[in-house]
Amino acid sequence: MARKKSGKRKGKAAKQAKQNPEYEREDLKKAPHTFVIARGKVGNNVGQLVKDVRRVMEPFTASNLKVRKKNILKDFVAVAGPLGVTHLVIFTKTDKGVNMKCSRLPRGPTLSFKVENYSLCKDVLSTLKRQQTYASQFQHSPLLVLNNLAREGMHFKLMSTMFQNMFPSINIHRLKLNTIKRCVLFTYDPDTNMVDFRHYNIKVVPMGMSRGVKKLLQSKVPNLKKYEDVSEYILGGGNLSESEAEPDGDQNEVDLPQQVAGRGNEASQKSAIRLTEIGPRLRLQLVKIEEGLCEGDIIFHQFVTKSAKQIEELKERREEKKMIKAQRKAEQNENVKKKEQLKEENKQRSLAGIKRKQTAAENTAVNEENPDDSSDDDTKYYKQEVGEEPDADLMLSRTSKRKPFRQDSSEKRKRPRSQSQSQGAQGNRNFKKQRNEGPGKPGFKGQKGFKRKQFDDGKGAGEQKKFGPKGKVYRVKGTKGPMKGKRSR
Repeated sequence: MARKKSGKRKGKAAKQAKQNPEYEREDLKKAPHTFVIARGKVGNNVGQLVKDVRRVMEPFTASNLKVRKKNILKDFVAVAGPLGVTHLVIFTKTDKGVNMKCSRLPRGPTLSFKVENYSLCKDVLSTLKRQQTYASQFQHSPLLVLNNLAREGMHFKLMSTMFQNMFPSINIHRLKLNTIKRCVLFTYDPDTNMVDFRHYNIKVVPMGMSRGVKKLLQSKVPNLKKYEDVSEYILGGGNLSESEAEPDGDQNEVDLPQQVAGRGNEASQKSAIRLTEIGPRLRLQLVKIEEGLCEGDIIFHQFVTKSAKQIEELKERREEKKMIKAQRKAEQNENVKKKEQLKEENKQRSLAGIKRKQTAAENTAVNEENPDDSSDDDTKYYKQEVGEEPDADLMLSRTSKRKPFRQDSSEKRKRPRSQSQSQGAQGNRNFKKQRNEGPGKPGFKGQKGFKRKQFDDGKGAGEQKKFGPKGKVYRVKGTKGPMKGKRSR
């Protein structure tokens, strides 16, 4: 029988981390990490947009981050430190449109954008004839390109700095060209005051070859059964479509310093770089910049301009709110301490009472076992306090309890009947209340059919009859002793 392994089993993530030597590298730990979340009710389209933006930020983001309705902003800030998360991107939706906020954790600043329009990845890919997407292109971070953002103004500097810090920096001396598979582009349009966001796939193609040779160099061998010789295929252009035979020029031709994955992409050879958009698309407008994390002083606002006096008043009002909040928090802490102190005092009193009860029970048990000792102690105490011996009747043993006097049952006196209690319905327990058995026929309860005539016949006006158990008739008033015989029906 195989012996069971001891110890905690490792999960899939732990095994992959152990196998991957780059998982514990310092440069990966220091790389910026981003949370991309949605707050409130945003709908299916914005929810898909959040997933697409997470896809752009891979591998330094939480692709499968689960956000609950109860989670607040402080929850993400609390876990950001241990996980090494540096930025937070929040998508919200209102009646007027979709908004996006980019924040630096944990203290800000925060840039608020209005999303004028957007397109999802599936919408962009549906317009392409040949989609250039594969899993390995998301194993490395994208290359960041900023266009036309080097302008005068504090908000331009903050915006460009925020975008640069959201992606890891590049070391030119250690960079490997095979790790660059994607490109992220931010372009500022001064005419519309908008920032365009694009996401591209990078493909390197060798130069100086005909279309047929390029087709042969691909991993998939073309179908040559229609040709008698390979030369016919090469000279005929290889049946390439116009989209595959994209024109190359000086704008995208480079000399490769390293060998790049792909046939014909050798070092020191001329190759062409082609970009294919894989989405999503975003058109953003900067609205305002806040000093803190979604709060604090407003450094820049696109639509609202305030004077120095208004800014000072807002600052004073904000400081006053902070002071009130601090006082309220201090009072709450004091109340909590008082409650804990009272709770501890009640606990100590309860423990002391329990201890006294246990001690009293133990003393009682000892006195019952040794009654002479307790009496001796009482005698000594009396002699010590009074100065003389106590009387014998005074110091009785606790165990010698006087039994209660029991009166003989034969000598028990019957309780006399009170004068206020009448001798009729209240004096005789067998008396039945009178009730009507019908019109003109009054009788007694329980005696169906009994008539008043039979009740009073020949017995005098002051005499009453009572039927007891087993049908016997008794005289209640005017005679002594019971009447003989049974009642007549």
